Amino acid sequence: MRFVGIDPSTKTGFVALDQQGQVVRAKELTGVGDEDPRRMITLIDEIIAHVKPGDLICIEGFPYDTQRAMFAGGLHHGIRNELFKRKLPYHEVAPNAVKKFVNVTGWVGEKGSKKRLTGPQKKRAVMNAVNEHYLFVHKSDNVVDAFILAQIAWEIWMKKNVLRILPQYQSEVIQAILAPPKKKAK
Repeated sequence: MRFVGIDPSTKTGFVALDQQGQVVRAKELTGVGDEDPRRMITLIDEIIAHVKPGDLICIEGFPYDTQRAMFAGGLHHGIRNELFKRKLPYHEVAPNAVKKFVNVTGWVGEKGSKKRLTGPQKKRAVMNAVNEHYLFVHKSDNVVDAFILAQIAWEIWMKKNVLRILPQYQSEVIQAILAPPKKKAK
């Protein structure tokens, strides 16, 4: 059994952990070329070539805002369709939950004078938090996000099989994935 994290993007992060939580694969996948649909199809094929039956998979949820919404939507759906066709179950993790799992809120400073982190600042904060939590470093923020997703997959398995006490922010993320709050009817 492996624990897999997938962070879909034009440069998709992929991380697989073994049963001891050690990294066995960490790479950035890009597909072939820079024109779609070839790039998207080959990227999806590349991602699917890295997953195996029995993997416990966490994939980052759809981005809320993106400059390349069509590509992002197609890629996210394409990956999920291929996982479904291969009967490979997965857990979807909201983008903010990925950051929350390593205690990054997107804000810095004290109450009353907080400043919102943007783009590169937020990515750097996440990369630093992953280094502090797990001593994992990678040059790609996509791979770092995939590492967090793989850790979430591992902790989901651990929650079901081993009594563990996690920090509250990590416990809340796992709980929201395993027992999402009911959506209110409109």
